[in-house]
Amino acid sequence: MARLSVNIDHVATIRQTRRAKAPDPVHAALQAELAGAHGIAVHLRGDRRHVQDRDVEILRKVSQSRLNLAMAAVQEMVRIALTVKPDQVTIVPERRDEITIEGGLDVILNSVQLKPIIRTLIGGGINVGFFIEPDLEQIKEAHRIGALSVEINTGSYVDANSARSKEETLNKIKDAARLGRKLGLSVHAGHGLDYLNVGRIASLTEIEELNIGHSIIARAVLVGMERAVREMLAEMHQCR
Repeated sequence: MARLSVNIDHVATIRQTRRAKAPDPVHAALQAELAGAHGIAVHLRGDRRHVQDRDVEILRKVSQSRLNLAMAAVQEMVRIALTVKPDQVTIVPERRDEITIEGGLDVILNSVQLKPIIRTLIGGGINVGFFIEPDLEQIKEAHRIGALSVEINTGSYVDANSARSKEETLNKIKDAARLGRKLGLSVHAGHGLDYLNVGRIASLTEIEELNIGHSIIARAVLVGMERAVREMLAEMHQCR
């Protein structure tokens, strides 16, 4: 079964609405791990709208699972990553006025900028990947410039409004994941996945890890973090 990495950004979002101490995203991460999560993901944005530097530093010290730091390809974040030493860095596109990430990183367009960043992070002992669309040319370029992993954006699958477009998008994800594995990349997937739509993505054997945040945190508000994580793991397991 694919691993489950729980994104805890939205716990920090609730906290930051009041600039308060609670809810603590680190506490949420530990509860997710107790429930069986295989990893914790956080996106440290340039504007620090939710996760803060201190959250990432404490998570690195106390987390017992795999820590995935999503970040933009800028020198400030490279310095933080080299200091904190997460297990995984996922480089994502980032715009200040977006509500959430709106699409995959264009690795082909940005390859010249990305290549030295990859080299620096891998040299620091960190696994590096990109959040990209299910596009074969993007997969090939990610491999060519030295990435060790890719996270395939499942947003187009989630948003598909007909059975036909859903099948077409699923096939694109499947083909991209298959090519990634063939090239020796670790293949992850995520964005918009929830308890109702996770099944067919979780059933793709080429995908090693799913990154899921909003739906789990939304469920946790009602039933608690541990139960929300266990329910997602059950959905993933049932489909495999």
